[in-house]
Amino acid sequence: MLGGIFSFHSSWKNIKNTYSEKPLPLECISLNFREFQFAQAMRFAIEEINNNSVLLPGISLGYSIHDTCGSIARSVKVALALNNGNDNASSTLDKPCTRHAQVQALLGETSSSPSAAIATVIGPLHIPLISHFATCACLSDKTKYPSFLRTVPSDYYQSRALAHLVKHFGWTWVGAVRTNDDYGNNGMATFTETAEQLGICLEYSVSFFRTDSTENIQKIIDIIKASTSKVIVAFLSHMDMDVFMHELSFHNLTGFQWVGSESWIFDSQIAAMDKNHILDGAIGLSIPKSNVSGLKEFMFDVKPLISLNNDLFTEFWEALFSCKFKQSQSEDIQRECTGHEDLTGVENSFTDMSLMPIFSNVYKGVYAVAHALHDILNCNETCNNNVQFDPLMILQHIKKIHFQTKEGHDVYFNENGDPAAKYEIINWQPNDHGYVDFISLGLYDASLSADKQLYLQNLSIIWAQRSLQMTVSVCSEKCPPGTRKVLQKGKPVCCHDCVPCAEGEMANNLDSITCVRCPPEFWSNDRRDTCVKKEAEFLRYEEIMGALLTSVSLFGTCLTAAVAVIFFRHRKTPLVRANNSELSFLLLFSLTLCFLCSLTFIGQPSDWSCMLRHTAFGITFVLCLSCVLGKTMVVLMAFKATLPGTNVMKWFGPTQQRISVLGFTLIQVIICIVWLTISPPFPFKNLKEYNDKVILECALGSAVGFWSVLGYIGLLAILCFIFAFLARKLPDNFNEAKFITFSMLIFCAVWITFIPAYVSSPGKFSVAIEIFAILASSFGLLICIFIPKCYIMLLKPEKNTKKHMMGKDVFKSF
Repeated sequence: MLGGIFSFHSSWKNIKNTYSEKPLPLECISLNFREFQFAQAMRFAIEEINNNSVLLPGISLGYSIHDTCGSIARSVKVALALNNGNDNASSTLDKPCTRHAQVQALLGETSSSPSAAIATVIGPLHIPLISHFATCACLSDKTKYPSFLRTVPSDYYQSRALAHLVKHFGWTWVGAVRTNDDYGNNGMATFTETAEQLGICLEYSVSFFRTDSTENIQKIIDIIKASTSKVIVAFLSHMDMDVFMHELSFHNLTGFQWVGSESWIFDSQIAAMDKNHILDGAIGLSIPKSNVSGLKEFMFDVKPLISLNNDLFTEFWEALFSCKFKQSQSEDIQRECTGHEDLTGVENSFTDMSLMPIFSNVYKGVYAVAHALHDILNCNETCNNNVQFDPLMILQHIKKIHFQTKEGHDVYFNENGDPAAKYEIINWQPNDHGYVDFISLGLYDASLSADKQLYLQNLSIIWAQRSLQMTVSVCSEKCPPGTRKVLQKGKPVCCHDCVPCAEGEMANNLDSITCVRCPPEFWSNDRRDTCVKKEAEFLRYEEIMGALLTSVSLFGTCLTAAVAVIFFRHRKTPLVRANNSELSFLLLFSLTLCFLCSLTFIGQPSDWSCMLRHTAFGITFVLCLSCVLGKTMVVLMAFKATLPGTNVMKWFGPTQQRISVLGFTLIQVIICIVWLTISPPFPFKNLKEYNDKVILECALGSAVGFWSVLGYIGLLAILCFIFAFLARKLPDNFNEAKFITFSMLIFCAVWITFIPAYVSSPGKFSVAIEIFAILASSFGLLICIFIPKCYIMLLKPEKNTKKHMMGKDVFKSF
């Protein structure tokens, strides 16, 4: 015997108990054709097994099916009645209190809460309870429900699948409605936990039961209306969804994208009730499509049993065919039942075969018990009828069964009494005839690896309000690249502001939590979404400042060459010969080098250019100043030599002048060699001066070497200035010492101002200042020393005489 527990009625009339007399039995209302279909599926499986000569040969299965009216208390009562044979008589002392169960297994209930209550009561008795649609994950706990099994997957997998489905479509801000029972509360708890892990936030999570007051449901409606989320996850049983649909239709609450659980998402009755198209475009998980051959014909082959005095079947038959077995005066009933009615042309929830996957689960449950009994009875061609049945033995064998149905479906239970979890993803798509088509979009298979569990086909999806544009439901839009998320105070993690990354930082992903600092040689672009290589800054020939300095340098070189040509053409004149023509030409050569050495400071620094620019500058300027110093000493000593008793000119002849110039220059060469040997200048990338630029400059290497070079130049310049200043008032008409004094004043002024400007200027400007100092001091020497002479030679040739040089002509002094 197999026991069947179904809710042929969805509810009952509330009767207040006085507790002064025995409570009356429940008066059941709201006939539920679905549960009749489940019972028919159970009957079909039993009859098919009884007609099967291979499975349980010689053994017949019977059934005892009871109505629970949707009441948990009545479900427990029915389960105990099936266990003890429905014996309501009081126990007597002459009969034992313990005896074997009257049924070998129970099939039912459809809902999770009644199943949990039944499993709690019969668990210690080890009586197997196999449910076809109780999906609460709580029922997988074998410490609480040791004898519970089911042919429908646990909501643990469905809840996680729903969360991954919501995440797949990018919905991070959703609302949730659940049934206030074990099914809804446990299912939503798992969904919420998984959603949080996936970065999904719930704006609200409300619960209700179909027997709640209208005021409580109205509160839920108000919450939905006030919400900003556009997606609602509905973890509702089909009966609660039925009630909720009426309220949604009354308020015309459209515009929301519904995500449903398997309890209602593939229920054609719910779809037919949605007259206002509130649920159009709904997406959810359903039990994969399956078929039980012959079941539809079995269900449609029903005949009334007029002779059977059974109020339940009478009520069923009258509701099915809208008739009365006895003539009624009601205007709603137009005819009397004849007993010959059939289902030809009848369209109602009983003839709706859309719940075939659940029928298949009932079918599998019956066959699971049959296969277990087949093994226990050692059936081959015949069965051993002498085996004593024990509930624990049956339960253990059911847990071990593994077989295939005639349609090829595998049936087995894991250690928690659950089957393999696989769901079909469906979409409600209204058709042109006003009905809803359940379109399969893909599968969710929990047995696969995490990255392959969710599979969606590339199909066109109908969204809320029949839109082809996917619904968007986020608290805050995704932060674009170049920004980072900052949570809004007091709000869920899905609500955030997008703050631009700081300079030098970037974020190249959507919804970046932090901005990444760019490497030292890189800088963030204007959009802050990538790091770009910093612009290398150095004094280039192509830029205006570089081109201008180059032009001035070349102009100075050409001017010096022109002066040299003039001096060479007038080399035999008194003015050139009187001013030591050899040192003059050497000075002009050194000035040419000074002008040209400024070009080594322009362009990208390299190892050779860094060493050359400072050493060339130091040596050429020392050579230049050595010549000037030699000329100054000659002028000064020439005057001293005219005094009586002096013979100092023998120490300042041409040879001595050459040696002095060579000696002074050699000292600078030695300083430069030591500098280059110990710590030479080298190319350096200055990353600190500017954030968005790399300054390519020449590091000094040894600062002592650099300042030694400059210091030595400064020493010679000071000596030149002192000697020239002492000789400035000598009585010649053309006193060269006076012009050397002016040139040294310019030279010293330039280089004194150069030092603070060089130290404080950044990047290429420090190089430009150094070039400017070189060019300014070179032009000062060239103009002050040589231009007056050129003026005389070219424009006043009458003054280019020895007599005028000695100050003995009638012309005014120069």
